[in-house]
Amino acid sequence: MTIEPMAGRRRSAARKLPDLPADAGPQVQKMLDTLTGEIEMLRRDLKSARDRLELAEKAADQDHLLPVLNRRAFVRELARHIGLAARYGTASCLLYLDLDGFKRINDAYGHAAGDAVLANFAQLLCGHVRDSDVVGRIGGDEFGVILSHASIVQAAKKADRLMQALTDSPAEWKGTRLPVGFSFGTFELSAGDNADSALMRADEAMYAQKRGRR
Repeated sequence: MTIEPMAGRRRSAARKLPDLPADAGPQVQKMLDTLTGEIEMLRRDLKSARDRLELAEKAADQDHLLPVLNRRAFVRELARHIGLAARYGTASCLLYLDLDGFKRINDAYGHAAGDAVLANFAQLLCGHVRDSDVVGRIGGDEFGVILSHASIVQAAKKADRLMQALTDSPAEWKGTRLPVGFSFGTFELSAGDNADSALMRADEAMYAQKRGRR
């Protein structure tokens, strides 16, 4: 029996392959074009899904009335900054603000006027902080600001500047100026804190200031 060399067997196998039709090139190109189109469509669908998810996440984090974080999202950011303080020693400070005179405006002019006061204050806060800072609505007329890379002294100075800005630009409702002020408390974030205790300590400092002013 004659054993055909390996190279010969490969040549024989190659000779047995069916010839490709003459129009195979255009057919393959058409298949590639179709596949490329489907891949591009999948890529667009994926981007659209990601965009919708991002919008849904933002909507879930945003206050129902104002363009700031809601309490849940603010507490999450507060916990994140406490973690940064613990891990890297990054100084951050919580500023807790409570509007003074808000109930009086609600009672005198109605809730729509009160909403205008809240919107004006939220806009003022967002316009006077850095991109690295965080603004949230903690309660009805209570707001929080996380000031990154800031000390207690710097946070107090920021509160003074915010008070001046609010005095200079009060809310208006149907041509009537609605001046309000605010009380504030500060708390420096450090390792060992948690979001709830930080809010409680800043809230206590805010009420101490409010009582002192009375």
